[in-house]
Amino acid sequence: MKHLPIINLFYWALIVSANTMGETAGDLISQTFKLGYGGGTVALFVLFLIALAFSIYSKNQKPLLYWTVITLASTLGTTISDFISRSFFHLQLGFTENQGYNFGTIILIFALLFTFSIWKFHSKTNTIENGLNKQTEFLYWTAILASSTLGTAFGDLLAHNTPLGFDGGTLLLLALLAIVIGLYFFTKLSRELLYWVAIILTHPIGATMGDYLTKPEGFNLGNIKASLVLVVVFIIVITTGKLTKSKQLI
Repeated sequence: MKHLPIINLFYWALIVSANTMGETAGDLISQTFKLGYGGGTVALFVLFLIALAFSIYSKNQKPLLYWTVITLASTLGTTISDFISRSFFHLQLGFTENQGYNFGTIILIFALLFTFSIWKFHSKTNTIENGLNKQTEFLYWTAILASSTLGTAFGDLLAHNTPLGFDGGTLLLLALLAIVIGLYFFTKLSRELLYWVAIILTHPIGATMGDYLTKPEGFNLGNIKASLVLVVVFIIVITTGKLTKSKQLI
């Protein structure tokens, strides 16, 4: 039975960092390296499956392996989302890109709900609090991948289909995340529920922040520079967390 790493402030800082890095790395692979959304998705999916197999069949939860799978899921989620919204709905079916973001978001919401339904049906006792067996760990990572993909689609929807843009979308999502934090401290709502709501919110936050770093509407760093900056940030957060050993929240 495996448990997640300690859920504390540095865990969430790493989640946001990994999701932001996943957004820029996904664009780096599909656009800068010119693999395309389909080619990038295939390449990343293979790497994700390899890392996932190591994670599921390892006897204990290894932090380095856990964060490797998280980052790969975020990067893969970016290319899958772009493939669904931009390649499939826009280029192949002829819808506008904005319509593609709408359709992609709706499909991915149902995919995530379907994953949780299977988990609920399969096991009511294997949870992030009680521990995961091999089957529920697979469902956990499926939910992480689905939420990563949904986060990119929803972040693009906010940035392109509303007046909020990348910066306004990020601020709105941060406000929603602050509400979840408030619910954690001031209510008795299920910690499991709040964990997944927070996970789902951190993905579009990472997506909009990543786009704000790379796009001309933001800092215009480009995919390579932004990815390098985020790798450094990720390492700094890990190092700081190890030095301070912050208190567990869940």
